[in-house]
Amino acid sequence: MTRWLSSLFLFTILTWNIESAKILVIFPMPAHSHFSLGFRLSKELADRGHQMTVINPYPQKTPIKNYKDISVEENVEFIEELKKQLFKFNTLGPYDNINAVYDMGVDLTENTLQNKRVQDLLKSGETFDLVIMEHFLNDAEVGIAHHFKAPFILISPFGISRINNHILANPLPSSYVPNLLGTFSKHMNFWERLQNFLLNILTDLVRELSFMPRQRKMFKKYIKTDLELDNVLYNASLMMTNSHVSVNDAVPHVPGVIEIGGFHVNPIKKLPEDLQKFLDESKEGVVLFSMGSNLKSKDLQPKVRDAILRAFSKIKQKVLWKFETDLPNAPKNVKIMKWLPQQDILAHPNVVAFITHGGLLSTIETVTRGVPIIGIPVFGDQKANIAAAVTQGYGVSVPLPELSEEKLSWALNEILNNPKYRQNVKQRSKLINDQPLKPIDAAVYWVEHVIRHGGATHLRSAALDLKWYQREMVDIFLFLAFVIIVTLVVVCKIIKFCVGLCCKQPKVSKAKKRN
Repeated sequence: MTRWLSSLFLFTILTWNIESAKILVIFPMPAHSHFSLGFRLSKELADRGHQMTVINPYPQKTPIKNYKDISVEENVEFIEELKKQLFKFNTLGPYDNINAVYDMGVDLTENTLQNKRVQDLLKSGETFDLVIMEHFLNDAEVGIAHHFKAPFILISPFGISRINNHILANPLPSSYVPNLLGTFSKHMNFWERLQNFLLNILTDLVRELSFMPRQRKMFKKYIKTDLELDNVLYNASLMMTNSHVSVNDAVPHVPGVIEIGGFHVNPIKKLPEDLQKFLDESKEGVVLFSMGSNLKSKDLQPKVRDAILRAFSKIKQKVLWKFETDLPNAPKNVKIMKWLPQQDILAHPNVVAFITHGGLLSTIETVTRGVPIIGIPVFGDQKANIAAAVTQGYGVSVPLPELSEEKLSWALNEILNNPKYRQNVKQRSKLINDQPLKPIDAAVYWVEHVIRHGGATHLRSAALDLKWYQREMVDIFLFLAFVIIVTLVVVCKIIKFCVGLCCKQPKVSKAKKRN
């Protein structure tokens, strides 16, 4: 009886849909890893009857029911030049890295807001019940939601971090929450905590002194309103993050932060016949190698590429490498393909290891499918993701500057022959697949929750009504320091006065002195 009631309750939640709503989705970042998140949710909502309008750089070639594109494909040309330089990000220091990321965000935001199709939409007189927007260095774009007088939901392509935690006043202590752009795991020694603390301060300073002023200026330039950007930005209904404790660290979350990590992972689909045959016949196992959608393996330095090939030639397993051009000198056990259905390949039982750049989507996919990893992180959150995988025991790291035949051979031997990595990732896989709702169903529920209630002010933290120094208790600490200093000064004066009285010599008359 109890099981029947539980099933009925779950069915009621999943089917308690609202009537068809008009939803605007803003995912203008020209990277397939980002767009796939927006498209997965938009397609699901369209399938459930909602009318979706999606601002994105990859318009669909085949029409989709209830789905309409607003193309910003011009953003792709801008980012292509940057992609050629991504491997160089690995050599940048913290300040240059943060600055480069924020500068890219400013340029892309400007390109999106000034796009003719976006401007036509703003002038169209169209109305929307909700706006869903990727939050990735594009804060001024919340002005679009304000223009349409609609509540808005933010989606973070990664977990809660120093880049987005301020929007919902989410606490992130430097003592055990590593900076997204750092290289530390959650277990930091004194010096690592010090570096993490300083990196967090640097991130905040660059954001507030350089990045946000430019975003505020764009907001006023493109959105006709008397309000300031901060009045709109800090009234987000909620933020859904592409994270889950099976992959990301357990960190504090205010009620407005909802984890939906893994929502982009699709049910397993049938592989192309030639690929299925290759995997089925690889009885010794297959090592999958992909640097993601933004980094290109063909852009690796020749000496690095040759070192990788020599390491591959030493193993008995087959290697399936996503490589964008032909590779004539590849060993016999290496198969080159320009495109791979990564999620479905990882689900094949013969795949024994995954060599990856450590992007969050790839990390979530490999944990979902239960495949251990060798990480070659390059930029952004990749180093932090791989550091977490190493800490959690399902991966090893080979940083790009250290990559050599010997280092990669060691990593392959460790992952392929030490069973602990597969055991650990299988346990993580159980965690991410053991949730009360599928991540995509949870995402849809919260979208419809916000529509039903015309926003989500009940999830808003009172911390957003405080200044940063009030939230961090800086004013209290300064007041207590002042009280303590004044008290010490007064006590010192009293002690000095008392000592002076006790030690004072009695006065002797002049006559007695002469005698």
